[in-house]
Amino acid sequence: MGRAMQCAEAPQGARRRSEVRSVGGALPTVDRGLPFENRQDAGRRLADAISDLQFAHPVVLGLPRGGVPVAAEVARVLRAPLDVIIVRKVGLPIQPEVAMGAIAEDGTTVMDVLFLDRADVSLPEFERIAARERKHLAERITDIRSVHPPLDLAGCTAVIVDDGIATGETASVACLSARRRGASTVVVAAPVAGPRGVDRLEGADVVCCLFTPAGFECVGDYYLDFDQTPRMEVLRLLDELAVAHA
Repeated sequence: MGRAMQCAEAPQGARRRSEVRSVGGALPTVDRGLPFENRQDAGRRLADAISDLQFAHPVVLGLPRGGVPVAAEVARVLRAPLDVIIVRKVGLPIQPEVAMGAIAEDGTTVMDVLFLDRADVSLPEFERIAARERKHLAERITDIRSVHPPLDLAGCTAVIVDDGIATGETASVACLSARRRGASTVVVAAPVAGPRGVDRLEGADVVCCLFTPAGFECVGDYYLDFDQTPRMEVLRLLDELAVAHA
């Protein structure tokens, strides 16, 4: 069976944004017709799909928490170091699960100004919610960075991995954060993504997805097991891959 992956490069001189065509239905499915059994299964399939791509000095960066098990599988296949970019979405006041922006551990912030306008959310209201989310972000930064300081990305290819792309806000802020950390090339890789989320994604040179269904609603719909990734699992995987590249 051929690999069900599409990669697209951002045009020269354009905003760093790439599109991925839908390839839904090209993947074998597991029980209940879902393409992925769990994050490990998704990570193995994604790793297999991108293993032939030539990345100069790759560093794999998972987005905690759910992106880290996927990223660990990619890092193993690429024989690359594993790190994280700690990000948090900024959700709508009445629908917190819907992102209107995102924040990263280095202070990088993105917001969808047009979406804020359509949702009738003022900039002060956005900042109020972002300030609240920064407190949660700070707790996660302390939890992870106290034992795993950030890797040097200068001159590296940052391969940013998540378990899926919905709105594209957290992936976008991760891309911009990786650039600020010195990455020369930024790749986003995910097992599943909504076409609209990929279209809105900014900051990546290349976006690689296995599955981009036209009827996408949420990432969890494409996993049989989408339980929350425990905090200790994130730390364990970072420990394990750190030893492998010591």
